[in-house]
Amino acid sequence: MVRAPMPGQSEPSTTGRGVIAALVIAVALILQVSVANRLPLPGDVTPDLVLLAVVALALVNGSLTGVVAGFCAGLAADIIPPADHTLGRYALVYCLIGYVCGMAAAELDRQTFVPFMAVAVGALAGTVLYALTGMLLADPRAAWEVAARIVPLQVFYDVLASPFVVWAVLRVTRRYERPDRGRDRFAVPAAARYRAMSGRGGGL
Repeated sequence: MVRAPMPGQSEPSTTGRGVIAALVIAVALILQVSVANRLPLPGDVTPDLVLLAVVALALVNGSLTGVVAGFCAGLAADIIPPADHTLGRYALVYCLIGYVCGMAAAELDRQTFVPFMAVAVGALAGTVLYALTGMLLADPRAAWEVAARIVPLQVFYDVLASPFVVWAVLRVTRRYERPDRGRDRFAVPAAARYRAMSGRGGGL
């Protein structure tokens, strides 16, 4: 159930939600470059904080937000150093993942385990899609032998990091939940139970 605004409380702002989504993506990119990419983890693989942020935004706000956030976040990841791949690969992958995870948000009100499944599937699909686009573009780092080694580790690290990233995103986006989501042709029903979990997590 979507919470109705309290008397005297303003309706959630579309601009406010957009600003919050942009800030979430910016913080995720900064943390990815300055912290996650420097972690000395086995396998030379690090968690994809940007992908997790896109998944969380899509789960809360639906497919339209997932597509836009995924494209913008992916394009930024394609440009920001140490990017050394073909421009547009991350933009395509994150855009698709954002759309699919936004569609899955319809199940969140009925199935508690769906958020965790969505993160795991999003991490797996994002890693596989990125590897496949590399193979199509003849990227030597996307060879099947390399992908077979990296994909399981990437998914494992993403799932480990997901509770922290997703919880943080849910906390900062709760204020801008959409009461009119049903009128958005790209959007899906609110993920009330998942957001309630974030509300119980800190009591802030």
